[in-house]
Amino acid sequence: MRKGAQTRERILDIAETAVLQKGFGATSIDELIAEAGLTKSGFFYHFKDKSVLAQALLQRYLDREEDILDDLFARAAELSEDPLHAFLIGLKLFAEMMNDLPAGHPGCLVATYCYHEQLFDKKIQRINHDAVLSWRNRFRSQLNLIADKYPPRDDVDIEALADMVSSVIEGGIIVSKVLKDPKILAGQIMLFRSYLRLLFLPDN
Repeated sequence: MRKGAQTRERILDIAETAVLQKGFGATSIDELIAEAGLTKSGFFYHFKDKSVLAQALLQRYLDREEDILDDLFARAAELSEDPLHAFLIGLKLFAEMMNDLPAGHPGCLVATYCYHEQLFDKKIQRINHDAVLSWRNRFRSQLNLIADKYPPRDDVDIEALADMVSSVIEGGIIVSKVLKDPKILAGQIMLFRSYLRLLFLPDN
């Protein structure tokens, strides 16, 4: 990685930590410059203003999350061709990954941006909106495959069930952070996994 790219990534790393800890509005360019050991001109070479930084920060976070989900569920699909079992494996892999974070999940930028939506322009709000829809579509397509093979044992809306995946994860992050118990997030994912087993697996 070239030095300029390394500097840019370092700024984004520092900004992400600060934003997750205290919010975007309370994070100043001056503190990022000081932490990164840059001049103002050095900072503005990479980000012409705070709005550009906000967009880059969110897009990097979303790209990283997509890569993680792609990898986890691709590995799960290699372990089982059955759509339900593959999805259950993917959730277990995800829970194990969260369990391995010693300090717990650092927080979600999508949620942080949502809570302070008024600080961001329409373009950034749209990126955030589209990201949540992308997660819905990802999980809905997987759950539709499952429902085609294993008719659900209760009357559920598959789209709402797809949203529930994100709700469980986001809620688990919040409860884990508030109670300072990193294990809660993984536990919530595994509990949701158990619900899916009960919902889709027929009686033996």
